[in-house]
Amino acid sequence: MIDVFAPIAAAADLTVPAEHRLPVAVVGAGAIVDVAHLPAYRRAGLEVTGLYDLDPARAAEVAARHGVPRTYASLAELLADDRVAVVDIAVSPGAQPGIARQALEAGRHVLCQKPFAPDVATGEELVALAEAGGLKIAVNQQLRFDEGIAAARAMVRAGWIGEPTAMTFSVNILTDWSAWDWLLTTDRLEIVYHSIHYLDAIRSVLGDPELVFCTGSRTPGQLAKGETRTMSTLVYPGDVRALVHVTHENRTGDQEAAFRVDGTLGAVKGTLGLLYDYPHGRPDTLEVNSRVLPTDGWLPYPVTTRWLPDAVAGPMGSLLRAVAEGGEPETSGRDNLGTLRLLEALYASMDSGESRRL
Repeated sequence: MIDVFAPIAAAADLTVPAEHRLPVAVVGAGAIVDVAHLPAYRRAGLEVTGLYDLDPARAAEVAARHGVPRTYASLAELLADDRVAVVDIAVSPGAQPGIARQALEAGRHVLCQKPFAPDVATGEELVALAEAGGLKIAVNQQLRFDEGIAAARAMVRAGWIGEPTAMTFSVNILTDWSAWDWLLTTDRLEIVYHSIHYLDAIRSVLGDPELVFCTGSRTPGQLAKGETRTMSTLVYPGDVRALVHVTHENRTGDQEAAFRVDGTLGAVKGTLGLLYDYPHGRPDTLEVNSRVLPTDGWLPYPVTTRWLPDAVAGPMGSLLRAVAEGGEPETSGRDNLGTLRLLEALYASMDSGESRRL
C-alpha cells in the first residue's frame, strides 16, 4: 500500500532543481528569517547573496550564523548588486509595499510575505507593476507547501476521497503575541496574521467561496488589542462548505491544531505539529480513509518534513520555477488577490454581523 503514496510524495516534494536556482537577497533579519527562511533556503541549495536590515548589528549577527557572505548598508546597495535576481522581503506589513515597488522598479523578481498588501487595491498595483516589467511576484503563503497540506491536496486531486464536500481547520492554542510587539496594538489580528494561512490553504484545495460569515472576539485579560478567537464559515456552490475555528487563548494546556477534508468517498485528516509547541513543534500527522483505493480504515501517510522551516522553500521554489519556465508561481501575487478579497469579506462580516458575498 505504501507504493500508492509515491505520486503523493512527489506532489509534496520541496526540491528546487539546480537549473532553477538564482541568487536571492533578503530584506529583513527578524526571527522568521533566522529560524525559517535561511535554514529552508540552505537545505534547498539556494544562494543567499546577503541581508539588509534597518538594524545593521542584527543583520550581521544573522548573516554570520547562517554563513551569508555579506550584509548591505541600504536597500539601494542591495538593489545595485547585479548578482541579485530575487528579493525576498521579510519586514513588517506596512513597510512591504514600498520595498516591493523599489525592487520591481529595479528589475528584480519579488517574494512578499503575507499579508501581501494592506488592501486589494495595493495588491493589484503591485501585480500590475510586476506584469508591466515582465517580472514575477509571489507571496510566501507557505502552509500550502507544508507536506501534510500538500499531500492532502494531492490526494483530493487524485480523486481518492471522491468529490470534496468540506474542509475544516480547528486550532485551539495559546499564543504569546508579545513576541511581535507591534501585533499587540493592531486592531486587526487573528484573521489577517494567523488564519490567513488556513484560508489560503483552503483556497488551494476548494478555490474561492461565494459567501462568507465570520465572527471574532477577545477574552478577558488578554494582552492583544485585536481579535484572538474567530469562526469563519465559507460557502461554496452546491453543498460544499469550509470552516476555520481558531482560538489563541487556550489556558488549559491541551493544545489542538487539526485539519480535515471530507469527500463523498472518504476523508483526509491531519495535525499541524508546529502549533503544539511553537516554535519548536513536533512532526505533522496525516491519514487517509478512502473507498477508492481502498484503505480498509485509516491509512497513515509518512510525513517527513515540517511547516517551519521546510515549507518556506515552497513559495520560493515555485517562484524560481516560474522564472525559469514561464507561467505563474503557485502563490503568485495575482492568485493571492483572492486571499486578500477573502480577508476583506471576513472582516466586513465580522464588523456587520452579516454574511458577505465575494
